[in-house]
Amino acid sequence: MDTTRKASTEAGKTDATAPPEALDDPAFFDRLAERALRDEPPTPEEAEAVLRAPDEALLSLLDAAYRVRRHFYGKRVRLNMIINAKSGLCPEDCAYCAQSAVSTAKIAKYPLVDAETLIAGAERAKALGAGTYCIVASGRGPTPAELARLADAVREIKRRTGLTVCTSLGILTEEKAKLLKAAGVDRVNHNLNTAEGHYPTIATTHTYADRVATVERVKAAGLSPCSGFIIGMGESIREIVDMAFAARALDVDSIPLNFLHPVPGTPLGDRPFVEPRFALKVVALFRFVNPTKEIRVAGGREETFRSLQPLLLFAANSIFIGDYLTTPGQKPEADRAMIEDLGFELDRPPEP
Repeated sequence: MDTTRKASTEAGKTDATAPPEALDDPAFFDRLAERALRDEPPTPEEAEAVLRAPDEALLSLLDAAYRVRRHFYGKRVRLNMIINAKSGLCPEDCAYCAQSAVSTAKIAKYPLVDAETLIAGAERAKALGAGTYCIVASGRGPTPAELARLADAVREIKRRTGLTVCTSLGILTEEKAKLLKAAGVDRVNHNLNTAEGHYPTIATTHTYADRVATVERVKAAGLSPCSGFIIGMGESIREIVDMAFAARALDVDSIPLNFLHPVPGTPLGDRPFVEPRFALKVVALFRFVNPTKEIRVAGGREETFRSLQPLLLFAANSIFIGDYLTTPGQKPEADRAMIEDLGFELDRPPEP
């Protein structure tokens, strides 16, 4: 891996136009933390200053973000585990995704797996210390037959494991969201992925508004809403700020932060990885803007943060273990060792 890579956004290095308080005032981050403890976000201008802060201020920034994280979540770390329940075969044209209709990436392609496979995945997730089990299926949205199979599996997963069950199934109608709720699903993920103004450069087969509407239907059905973003798709500093505030406005419970893992064969396959120090600033910003929410660092974590992975837990309180949808993750044992070495503790679900 090229250790000289630069950030894939405009903010990979300190900007000469950065607001002076972020560069010269050591108490700037402390003031942001004090307000975050009262659930008061920074202004958009202050948020930009966080992202443009010099690397020399990184530890001060993380210390301030940790005050907020510790206040709301203590030293607990929530582990999440994904199962790729249906791979490829997707009609959407998302530029980042190896499973999309426009991707030529060499990936496994298969229909929805059977209930036994889903249940076995949940049991493995629990054995590895996960508190949340995420069932992810490709496609624009689930068919009635797929929903029925998922519902049967979820009921058994809840009975056997007690895990929090999160599904990520694409666009949902009100009826489908209610069916998931009735089956025992706890949370539904539907990422906004990027800023509204940047969205047409990422996908054209659906809109940003379509994604917002699905999250609103999830909330109306009484499900916990989860919606996050992918950093590194050519967005600007201000668009990252817009993402953080969009999550706050939508009032989601959980915010996954993915960092683009460029996959050859996708339209974004030649983009660089996000620079690790800038990625830490992004996580800290999301903590200041959304202080009470679960911040989950997800896809691209290992390749983006590299040796700085432990530092992200001073702002985030949740990570994914095991493999992602089409890219590998590091071994769960390494993640648990990292958490233990930091003096943090696993946030485990109660026994069923």
